[in-house]
Parts: sequence; C-alpha cells; structure tokens
Amino acid sequence: MLAQTHIKQQLDALRHDRTLGFVRLRVACEVNSFLGWLNAQPLYPRIYWHARGEERPEYVALGRIHELTDPAHIARVCANTQASQVDSPRYFGGLAFDPDQPPQGENPWQGFGPCRFVLPRIELVRRGECVSLCLNLWFDEHNREAELAAGHQALAALVPEAPLPPLTPQQWRRRDNPDMPEWQQLVSTVTAPDFQTNTPKVVLSRESRLEGADVNPWSLLARWAERAEQCFRFGFQFEPDHGFIACSPERLYRREGRHLFSEALAGTIRRSGDEALDARLAAELLSDSKNRLENRLVHTDILHRLAPLAHDITLTEPRILKLRLLQHLKCDIEAELHPEVCDWQLLAALHPTPAVGGAPRESALAFIRAREPYDRGWYAGACGMLSRETSECSVAIRSARIDPGAVTLFAGAGIVAGSEPAAEWAELDNKIANVLSLLG
Repeated sequence: MLAQTHIKQQLDALRHDRTLGFVRLRVACEVNSFLGWLNAQPLYPRIYWHARGEERPEYVALGRIHELTDPAHIARVCANTQASQVDSPRYFGGLAFDPDQPPQGENPWQGFGPCRFVLPRIELVRRGECVSLCLNLWFDEHNREAELAAGHQALAALVPEAPLPPLTPQQWRRRDNPDMPEWQQLVSTVTAPDFQTNTPKVVLSRESRLEGADVNPWSLLARWAERAEQCFRFGFQFEPDHGFIACSPERLYRREGRHLFSEALAGTIRRSGDEALDARLAAELLSDSKNRLENRLVHTDILHRLAPLAHDITLTEPRILKLRLLQHLKCDIEAELHPEVCDWQLLAALHPTPAVGGAPRESALAFIRAREPYDRGWYAGACGMLSRETSECSVAIRSARIDPGAVTLFAGAGIVAGSEPAAEWAELDNKIANVLSLLG
C-alpha cells in the first residue's frame, strides 16, 4: 500500500527527533468499505465507531498503545495531553451497564471488563470525502526506539481491504432469559403500588440467545447499519472469538469543548410502514400518559445530575424520533459545562440513565442486580470515543454479542405504573425484530 510507504517515511524521520508525548502521523489513502478493511486486518483490538449523523467522522481503530480499565483513570484523557499540542489522543471503548457489579458465575463478557478504553496504534478516519490512515505513537524519555519499532511492526501487518463474508440465513434455536413467566412476575413486582412508592421506574431487560447462529460480527453490523438511519453504529472485537456490536438510537452525551449535548430517549411505539397510520401512532405516543411519564422520569433525572456540572441548561419539548420499525419520544438537552469538568465526571453523573436503569437510580439498580437473571455486561453500557476536544458516547441499546456458535440479542423496556407484561414483552420483540430478520 502506497499510504503505508509514505507513513513509514514519516516514521523514520522521527528517529532523531526529540519530541515527547503523543504524536499522530497521517497520510491520505483510499478505502471504500471501512468494515471490509477492518475485517481483513490481523491486529487486535478491532474497533469501529460512527456517531449518529452521516456528516460525523467514521473511525476504525486497531491495536493498542495502552488502555484505561478503571473509570477513575478516564481523567487521563485530558490530563496526559498538553493543550498546546495540535493532536490529542482518541480513546475508543466503553463502560459496562453496571461497572461496580462483579460478574456472577461464568462470565460471558470475558475480555470486555467493567471499563475498557483503548488508545489505538492505527486509526482509519473518514471525514466527508477524505480518508486518512493514522499511526499513533507515545514517546517518553526512554522508549523512542521501542515505539518506532512498534510503529513499523503495526504498519507491516496491515493488508488491503477485502469483501466482507456474506451474511447467510442461519438455523438457530432461541432461548429467552428471563422467559415469559419470569417476565410477568418481574413486571408485576415493579408495578405493585408498594414498590412504586419508592421506585417509580425500573428498566427490565431480556437476552435472547440464538444458539447455532454463526456469523461474522462485521458482516452483521454492515447489513444492520443499512437499516439503522439516525443511529450510532459501533463494534468491539478485543479478541478473535468474541464481538459486541450495536446500532443504537440513543446518545448519552456529546461534548464539544465546554458545550454539552444530551437527550432523554424513552417512550416507544411501533411503526407500520404506512405513513398515515404512523402519524396516528406518533400522535398516540405523544399523548400517552404512561410513555410521557417514562420520558419525564428520564429527563428530570438527567437535568438533576447535570446541575452541579453545568449552567445554561435547556430542555426541548418531546418530539418523535422515527426509526425503521419503531418511534420514540425524545427530548434534547444542551448545557455549558463549568471549567475543569471532564468526561469521567460526565460518565459518573449520567451513566446509567433512567432510560436503561430506572429512577431513582440506586433503588432501580439494586432491583436489577438482585432480580434480573443474567449479566448485562456492555448491553446498555456507555460506548464511544473520548478526546481532549470532543467526546461522544452512545447508550449501547439495540446491541448484540457474537460468540462462537451463538448470537445474543438484548432489549429492554421501561416499567412504570400501568405497564402490562404482555405489551412490554411485545415491545422487546419489536426492538430485536430488525436484526432478527437479517439472521433468517
């Protein structure tokens, strides 16, 4: 690849340079399919990130210089980089839904951990029509030769993009956890008047394991993304046999300098494919007291948690977010952060939101820990990109874990007063229908 030759020349020029700290080398290159290029590479971790909105940059991240595995260390994303440097490191990764909860029994999330943000060795970046291949280096007083050698080794390992393996129909057996009787009991418990007095909302969830399904995670994500307009698309493969992918409609937050964007996404109704009927369904969603309550609990909690960290906080009226098969209630939130507020504070304050946990947070999480019969892991976690200038995290709903011989789909529903078990179960099915249809 010509791009690799050019970037190796830049790398060799650094041999006698005395620059310390983070350095990013970049050259223009030609790549059509980012996922096809990613799937061809032998380096791990393999990470894909494309924020909601086609104008947003698209990223592939490969390999690692180092990583953050403790939420308290996320502050280093800002602290380790001098403001005078042109480039700052970008970390890609995520937090589990409940980082403080130790895994119980056999851990299907082995390798993901409660927190894992990676500073990659290689990045592929698309901004508009421009594609860049980047090599990241971090020099200290003693590691220059080792970093130069590691850079050459990573570049030498890169191979050209290749077509993704086809996504073929699968023969699988589905196992839901909790099953329908367990679900009915959970919903009945949460909606009981005595429980509602202290905890008006709990987001209950389900994993649907498709045993016998054997798919390439990047092939599935590519097909899924075609049906997922207005969604964040991302995936993580920390080791060859396990992957986690998502096409999520929900933003946790986006930070541009001191300016913050967040949202309350809660309240759901189906789409029919008929424009007139969808309009009536949207009007029904906007006027439905149960769904308005669910959304209000979310945005009230977010505003309360942002209050110590920001000023000039604004909230829009609920509007409809239309997806391929579903419609959601969405309120947009903007704010100006106080000086010195960093991403680790935002993550600690906002994650998990009541849209995926419940309200109040502490009592809802306590119920989920005690009663939900599986480990959510990174489902409903916070996944994204952190950097000095701009950070953005999505809530990892509409997601799937891919293991050898199985695909596990996840879905949740906000349970409040008036929730009915059968209707909420049907909502879970609607939320996984999109990806299920791709698997045959």
